Amino acid sequence: MRSSDFRFYFSIFLRRLPYFLIVSTVIGATSVIVAMTLPPAYVSQMTLIVESPQIPDELAASTARTPAQEQLQIVEQRLMTRVNLLDIANRLDVFETQDEVSPDRVLQAMRSRTTVRSSSRRGEAALMIISFEASTGDKAAGVLNEYLTLIQQEDVESRTGRATQTLEFFEQEVARLNEELAERSARILAFKTEHVDALPESLDYRMGQQTLLQERLAQFDRELASLEDQRARLVQIFEATGQVGAQGGPALTPEQQQLEDLRAQLNDALAIYSETNPRVQMLRARISQIEEVVNAQPTPEGDQSSTGNSLLDVQLSEIAARVKALEEQKVTTVAQLEALTETIERTPTNAIRLDELGLDYENIQLQYNTAVDRLSQASTGERIEVMARGQRISVIDPPAAPSRPSKPNRALIAGGGSFLGIMAGLGLVVLLELLNRSIRRPEDLVAKLGVTPLATIPYIPTSGEAIRYRTYRLFRILLILFGIPAAVYVVHVYYQPLDLIAERIMGKFGLR
Repeated sequence: MRSSDFRFYFSIFLRRLPYFLIVSTVIGATSVIVAMTLPPAYVSQMTLIVESPQIPDELAASTARTPAQEQLQIVEQRLMTRVNLLDIANRLDVFETQDEVSPDRVLQAMRSRTTVRSSSRRGEAALMIISFEASTGDKAAGVLNEYLTLIQQEDVESRTGRATQTLEFFEQEVARLNEELAERSARILAFKTEHVDALPESLDYRMGQQTLLQERLAQFDRELASLEDQRARLVQIFEATGQVGAQGGPALTPEQQQLEDLRAQLNDALAIYSETNPRVQMLRARISQIEEVVNAQPTPEGDQSSTGNSLLDVQLSEIAARVKALEEQKVTTVAQLEALTETIERTPTNAIRLDELGLDYENIQLQYNTAVDRLSQASTGERIEVMARGQRISVIDPPAAPSRPSKPNRALIAGGGSFLGIMAGLGLVVLLELLNRSIRRPEDLVAKLGVTPLATIPYIPTSGEAIRYRTYRLFRILLILFGIPAAVYVVHVYYQPLDLIAERIMGKFGLR
């Protein structure tokens, strides 16, 4: 830069010096007054940590499980509610003019003065740092102590409440499933009572009974056929000989003839079946009965030539009575066999229904066992929370009343404001010069008109004009340097404190 350019720009600065001084003095004086008059602010701080459960999860786990970061967020949101903040502000009288402002302003001030920071990195403990700014150290510490009380109370109530609700839920679930088990058991018992004669458990026994009845019917048919043959032989012998028995010997009684037939049938059965066969055992029992009847009969004495008709009638009557008895037994056996067959046919359907009822019962039983196991876990978890052995929020660094104010940094405010005023004044000078398009140097003539002057003659003031100009200029500078700070101070004292104005402006922009 040429020396002529420097002198030119310096002359412009001197010409614009009042504007520069006005801006820089206003801003500088305001920052100095604000820095000197801002009330001290005391900041108290406390540090909280989310502790891990004191009992390992492998041994006994709590049912109120919440990630540490989520737990801190829940606590923060519940702490910063309108009811809590207004209650603390009213009880501790945090603000001096609290009765003169609306609750919304008090709430906004409480939230703006409360700072909450959380840190929960992977592999590190979850921390929460809470600080509060107040006009005195005791108020700041008192508010934080109230915060700490609310946080610990909310943490305990939240965790114990969830554990208790979990326990109550599983108690109700176990009671409900127990009632359903009793209902399913009653259904199964009622079904078995209703179909006691057609249950799958007795199917093998009933099938054995069916086989025995079928064999008994076959035996009845064989005995009836044998009696029919015996009657036909008696009639045939009597018609041929006029006697009941064969020639040369006494005639056999019906019991004796029946005994002979049974013995013949037994010999035939032993040729096919073993001694343990039901048919063989039945034949032996019948033979024993007939032998007792035959042995009890008297030995015939006297004349064997009694009339054949009388003896034939007696034998035929006995055979008829035996046939009638066998037919009655056959009818009874057929009815028993039909009823037994009907129960056997109903057994598969009953088995399917019983399987359905049993499967339903087993499902409810499985749910009941699971609910009982979870009830035990819920009871253990509830005891862990009641005894404060689970995850909880503890204080590492309790709140303390600071002995010295943390804010404001008066030197920084005053110095920064003065520097900002100087830069703003310079900026105004530059802006005014950029907006000025008038011709003030020979270079401007050449640049705008394309005319090169032969010479330039500056304005030469007289000695009186120079003195008046310098006096006026000095008066303006002194007026700016002393009058503007005095005016700012008057506004601060008699109109409204500058710190309140600054706070209001910062509040509008959301800076406080």
